Amino acid sequence: MGARVSRGDYEWVYTDEPHATRRKEILSKYPQIKKLMGPDRNLKYIVVAMVLLQLITCWMISVSDCSWSTIFILGYCFGGVINHAMTLAIHEIAHNLAFGHGRPGLNRAFGMFANLPIGVPMSISFKKYHLEHHRYQGDEILDTDIPCLAEATIFCNTLAKVFWVILQPFFYSLRPFFVNYKTPTRLEHINLVVQVSFDVALYYYLGAKPLVYLIAGTLLAMGLHPVAGHFISEHYMFLKGHETYSYYGPLNWVTFNVGYHMEHHDFPYIAGSKLEQVRQIAPEYYDTLPQYHSWSKVIYDFIMDPDIGPYARVRRKNTIGGDGNVDAVPESLTAPKNLVNGCAKNGHATGNGHCKELNGILGAQRKVVNGNVAHQDSPVKKNTEVNGSLKTSCLNGSLMSFAPVSGSNGDH
Repeated sequence: MGARVSRGDYEWVYTDEPHATRRKEILSKYPQIKKLMGPDRNLKYIVVAMVLLQLITCWMISVSDCSWSTIFILGYCFGGVINHAMTLAIHEIAHNLAFGHGRPGLNRAFGMFANLPIGVPMSISFKKYHLEHHRYQGDEILDTDIPCLAEATIFCNTLAKVFWVILQPFFYSLRPFFVNYKTPTRLEHINLVVQVSFDVALYYYLGAKPLVYLIAGTLLAMGLHPVAGHFISEHYMFLKGHETYSYYGPLNWVTFNVGYHMEHHDFPYIAGSKLEQVRQIAPEYYDTLPQYHSWSKVIYDFIMDPDIGPYARVRRKNTIGGDGNVDAVPESLTAPKNLVNGCAKNGHATGNGHCKELNGILGAQRKVVNGNVAHQDSPVKKNTEVNGSLKTSCLNGSLMSFAPVSGSNGDH
């Protein structure tokens, strides 16, 4: 069974989520970062290419005599990686980074298109819950990214954590419906109909193996797989006091830079392709923070370290009820209030509704706890330098405290 997890509860804190404060501070010092905000002009072409690649692969499977074992190996090593990248493209699209905030309907439709090879409808539901994860990070109800009490109680030793990682796609997709159920919207029903229609057509014209290849690849690559390491690396508390971490390894190339997660939470309306520039502009806000260079090592440490488990998450008491009302202000975290006024001078197109004035994110968004607003200082100010070197703990080699390390520490 292995070592039992030592934690018996979440890490409860009574400060606000740190990113709104960091965003305001960084922008006041580096206002040029605003120029990076806006959609990624290449995203739609990359997504179309990936969908076509999966369709071509499905056709090749249908006309060949592949064994079932080959189907699953191909799904794990190739198709699953593409489909995992597709889920992260949907993550970008959820922030309206395909066509901009002026075209929300087009973003939603394109998200359904990107959803097709994944095999399971998720694009619309993901957006609904994911924006609350940003706005209410750590909230015991609204942040459904955090494992529920049952998960933390059951998967409490080494062997159990192995199964938890393998079953992660099921927990990740089903948890929101148990923790913070929301009545399905019309767009979610449309997403379901479109996806089922695609799956049925694929089965009818190409047979069962291509459909199994797509769905099995999706599930396998979200479980015990190197690219799935970001699920754990992003917010699991390997180092006390730090609730968001970045990964600066080679797998960012196939995951739309989702590893730049500290940067992403600081600036959700900057596309993944530009997040590296945020770090380059404001290095003192990122280079001195704990960071990862291998998602495979993150998964290994999560399983083997008795101090880490589903409980290793920062959590905050809910103060506003079970509905974050994200739909009412859908881009409150992702677009600056003065985006429309700054579009032209920042290099964004102003025609055809590409830039739209939205109530914004530049002001710190705070929740009131017991009638008081708590503030959290920038992590940069909390680090201590000794003889010119940063003094930060490393855990089993997966968590690093300096600039990215090349060579054997990276994912392969």
